[in-house]
Order: sequence, then structure tokens, then C-alpha cells
Amino acid sequence: MKKYIGIIAAVSEEMEAIKLKMSNIKEINIFNLKFFEGKIGNQKTILVKCGVGKVNAARTTQIMIDKFGIEYIINIGSAGSINDEIKYGDIIIGKYVLQHDFDITAFGHEKGYISNIGVKLESNKKLIKRCEYVIKNMKNLEYRCIVGTIATGDIFCTSKKMKDKIRTKFDADCVEMEGAAIAQVAYLSDIPFIIIRSISDTPNEENQIDFNKYLKMAANRCALFIEKLLQAN
Repeated sequence: MKKYIGIIAAVSEEMEAIKLKMSNIKEINIFNLKFFEGKIGNQKTILVKCGVGKVNAARTTQIMIDKFGIEYIINIGSAGSINDEIKYGDIIIGKYVLQHDFDITAFGHEKGYISNIGVKLESNKKLIKRCEYVIKNMKNLEYRCIVGTIATGDIFCTSKKMKDKIRTKFDADCVEMEGAAIAQVAYLSDIPFIIIRSISDTPNEENQIDFNKYLKMAANRCALFIEKLLQAN
């Protein structure tokens, strides 16, 4: 029986921001991963930190699906803006997610194409509509919430050249390191998913400095959005 909303974060700051929204927390250890069972409002949730990168993300997602009854999965966290109109602190809801570093072009496929998947995965339509409802009803914000495209790759992108290349090729709005891997595992397991990111930096050759400065802000804004999203359930 499906009971839980699964929430996956990559790093401690992102996870801790969600934990502050949870009540009745119980820790469950599985394969050296700490899962936190609790509630956000009236919704039963399972929260976990997967670690950075696509392999960590995919592994953790499959364990979560295998060990818990999951209704749907939310991946939250920070991201780097590659759309000049999207600023620090803005929230991106990934209607589409893709792996910008997946490359089997030698076999005649376009960049990002994955066998039996295609280039882009689309988040669950009902969850997108619910996110759009939340956006409509979040008033007087000093930041924007936008539905767009998220690009995932196993690299912390600092290069302006790479930023422009990904933006041009995929019409993506931000880059991060886990979302599309989580989406792929969820899709293959027939579990609905949504990827939600807040902007902590933009590739400018030294954006790791901005990332460290704005990570907590991005994490807190994602946590607030999740709280509103689950209240809208």
C-alpha cells in the first residue's frame, strides 16, 4: 500500500531545511543511508540525503522505492542558473529533466538521448498542476517560481562556455547533479516524480563561492515550497 511522500536531497543543508518542517521524526538506517520518517502537516513523508551525483541519487531512489511504500518522489535542492532571466533564489519546477552529459552520439543519437527513455523525461502532470497552484497562491514573494527545464550532469558547472552550450542545446533553465537520475529511476519503477530546485549560483568561473554563500537560502526556499505543496495535497 502506498503511504509515503518520498523526499530526496543531495546535501545536509538541503535535508536539514526539510527536517525543520517535519514532526514525529523517526530515523531508519538502511545500507548506510539515514531515512527520516515523519509528517509534514498531515502527509506522511520519508526524507533522505542521497549524496552528490547521479549514481548516489539513483542508488538512493531505488532503495527508497524498494523499502517504503512511496506515492510519489520529490527531489529538492540547489541549482545553477543557465537562463539569464532566472536569478539567485528563484525556484525552478522541472516540468522536463534531462542528462546533459549523456552522450551516445557516436551511434547516431542526439546528445542527451538515453535508450528507452529519450532525451527528456516529463514530471508527473498532476504534480506539475499542483505546483502551479502553489505558485499562484504564494503571494508577495521576493523571488519567482517558474516551471521549466532542469539539466543534470556529473559536474559542478563553473564554465560560462558549458553554461551557454547546455542552454542552447537543451533550452534548459538550470543545471544540477541529481534530478534526472532520480527521475529516470522513478520513471522506470512507475513512481510519479517532481524535481524542485532553487538557484544558488550561476556558472561564472568561480560560482562555487556563490554556491556556498546562497546554499542555505536556496534550501530554505525549497523547504517552504514543499510545505505549501503538501498542504495542497
